[in-house]
Amino acid sequence: MAEGKWGIAHIQASFNNTIITVTDLTGAETIAKISGGMVTKADREESSPYTAMQMANLLAEKLRDKGITNIHVKVRAPGGNKQRNPGPGAQAAIRAFSRAGIRIGRIEDVTPIPHDGTRPKGGKRGRRV
Repeated sequence: MAEGKWGIAHIQASFNNTIITVTDLTGAETIAKISGGMVTKADREESSPYTAMQMANLLAEKLRDKGITNIHVKVRAPGGNKQRNPGPGAQAAIRAFSRAGIRIGRIEDVTPIPHDGTRPKGGKRGRRV
């Protein structure tokens, strides 16, 4: 693999917010973290692709200061009995990381999927629109 220090970027992308946490390879020590609310004022923009790009650029600067040049990416949607596909910020953040000059190793989906868990909300007949 490439030379330089490695980290793991955990991207938690729902339709309400995007949270990016960068840890060391074990995942035990957090190196940097950022959320949509730390970048934008408006609540509706916390999950937008543009905000995710800004977040990734800010994190890329912090990572370069700490000497990390490569990252593996773990993408997570809300999961469980909720939404199973990640929000709009996930892909934008990954693209912004690579544009900012950080090499990306593996991209992995770590959305929790229940093997018959709890009941989803919406009642017996689902959400009627």
